[in-house]
Amino acid sequence: MSKIYASMLSIGAYSPQKRLTNADLEKMVDTSEEWIVKRTGIKERRIAAENEAASDLGVVAAKKAIERAGLNASDIDMLIVATLSGDFLFMPSTAAVLAGKLGMKNIPAFDVLAACSGFIYALSSAKAYVESGMASNVLIVGAEASSRFMDYSDRSVCVLFGDGAGAAVIGATDDPSRAIVDVKISSDGTGWDNLFIEGGSKNPIREGKPHKPFMQMKGNETFKLAVRALTNDVIEILARNNLKASQIVHFIPHQANLRIIKAVGESLGLSDDQVVLTIDRYGNTSAASIPMAINDVYEEGRLKTGDLMLLDAFGGGLTWGSALARFGG
Repeated sequence: MSKIYASMLSIGAYSPQKRLTNADLEKMVDTSEEWIVKRTGIKERRIAAENEAASDLGVVAAKKAIERAGLNASDIDMLIVATLSGDFLFMPSTAAVLAGKLGMKNIPAFDVLAACSGFIYALSSAKAYVESGMASNVLIVGAEASSRFMDYSDRSVCVLFGDGAGAAVIGATDDPSRAIVDVKISSDGTGWDNLFIEGGSKNPIREGKPHKPFMQMKGNETFKLAVRALTNDVIEILARNNLKASQIVHFIPHQANLRIIKAVGESLGLSDDQVVLTIDRYGNTSAASIPMAINDVYEEGRLKTGDLMLLDAFGGGLTWGSALARFGG
């Protein structure tokens, strides 16, 4: 009996129509185009419409991924959604809501909360379910409407984030040349206060109680931790799979900050042609950023069957992770 591998069968994404440019932000907060581009590499980001929740963004991306995999919604037997900006604060899960919108019934649907690392955490779970035989086709979605949690008077945070969604179908294959090679995920909860949003059982929102239900971040500390963790992580995952950076066709990192991406790329000796950048167009879309970037490469005609991708992300928790995956679509 041949070995079963998990494979990324397809990719899809959706970007809201509204653009929030740096020029727009100059009118809202004490900042400038030059400062934002120099510090982050971001030129604009997309913002969800008033009637668009995270699940609405995810539906569009999910339908595209299912269609590109040559499947129907009824062929999906598990749904995992990575999000930090779900439709509801605690329940129901955004995955359950999204499953309902896709017409999926009687399948497991659950959220993964690992902030910007969420898509890689979801990928790790999907790989395990498929390779164990517990699922055949797992739909994983990164969907974010994080603009809902932005304080647009805080220039250190609000200039960074945008909205969007990306989705992939993870299915079974017996062809190792189309397989997800490895996924590595980690966390360090002692650094939770570097990046967080109030409103849970630690600081419940109550009438008359001061609260700040916006994303809060220690920028300099987070930057340093991200560079160190991501650099070490990608070096380790390449080493344990006996691969060299030169074998990577597409390095697709979480699009958080251009300086972080360049630092990690330089540490691996990657060329500009290997590094995928979308941060200038979308900003940081958290759990959606990696699948959105994969989709851009796919729609540009640059992602071929069997291409080896190196994915890398760092987020609140603190969480981080990396993955080596050959595109199976």
